[in-house]
Amino acid sequence: MVSILTLWLPILLSAVIVFIASSIIYMVLGYHNKDFKKVPDEDKLMDTLRGFNIPPGEYAVPYAGSNKELNSPEYKQKVNKGPVLIMNVWKTGEQGMGRQFVQWFLFAIIVGIFAAYVAGRALGPGAEYLAVFRFTGVTAFVCYTIALWQDYIWFFRSPGRTLKNTLDGLIYALLTAGTFAWLWPG
Repeated sequence: MVSILTLWLPILLSAVIVFIASSIIYMVLGYHNKDFKKVPDEDKLMDTLRGFNIPPGEYAVPYAGSNKELNSPEYKQKVNKGPVLIMNVWKTGEQGMGRQFVQWFLFAIIVGIFAAYVAGRALGPGAEYLAVFRFTGVTAFVCYTIALWQDYIWFFRSPGRTLKNTLDGLIYALLTAGTFAWLWPG
């Protein structure tokens, strides 16, 4: 058994490596550039929505607050008439990325902690590279990807975007696994 505290270096270093890799994926490789589609007559839609002064948050249109409403003829009529959408409304103005970068880095640390916990309970000091790689890699892969598929299933996230995000998660998991296997205590 290896304690999580003993694994502080691979936890932090894997988070740094994943952070850098994700930056390269999003800013250099560009295969996520088409994850979203542009709506027809974007300016008109924005002008119309602006008039509602919708506060930041997640919304469903049409909205049903209960199963009774969900099964009502009025709700079904709204769904049939359309449009049907789920939307995130952000605050208006410049969108700095600082908060998201910090949260993403902390998330990568948390993934590293889970990987350290699972591998540290299953393996002892001096474990083989491939054994460490397997335990930490599978744990990191699950952390980075599995929940993404819920959004595909329930909220109609595009299969292409979900697959690309899963590929990203695989890359992050492989980098995490390699870091842990390299720095595993002897």
